[in-house]
Amino acid sequence: MRRALPGGFELDDEVERVDVVAVHAFLSTDAYWALGRPRAEVERLVRGATRVVGLYREGRQVGFCRVVSDGASFAYLADVYVLEEFRGRGLGVALVREAVERGPRPRSWLLHTRDAQGLYGKLGFGPPSERLMELRPNG
Repeated sequence: MRRALPGGFELDDEVERVDVVAVHAFLSTDAYWALGRPRAEVERLVRGATRVVGLYREGRQVGFCRVVSDGASFAYLADVYVLEEFRGRGLGVALVREAVERGPRPRSWLLHTRDAQGLYGKLGFGPPSERLMELRPNG
């Protein structure tokens, strides 16, 4: 899938196109949830994802997200970002919408966020149910 967006941006779900160096650079230095994440781990997570969606402008990776899913009961949306210089244009919503609406079709989508509830709320995400629990063995 390749889809053009206004302003010269493009979404693409081709895993081989993902610039792992650029994704690692952002995640390991700018993403509160992945600070210090090793490059080898980023590469493994990209390659092992059920689906990735990259956001590009003039061939440059300017955004990214990945999905992990069993294909039926759940999908987890992770590592969503748009470079700061391109925020405020609806690109994050387009990126997540592409991942969710044209991705796996599970009964439930999950994600974690500290600061983007507004973005995800536009796409129907809300607070977890009374059934959702989390185990974080290392903090």
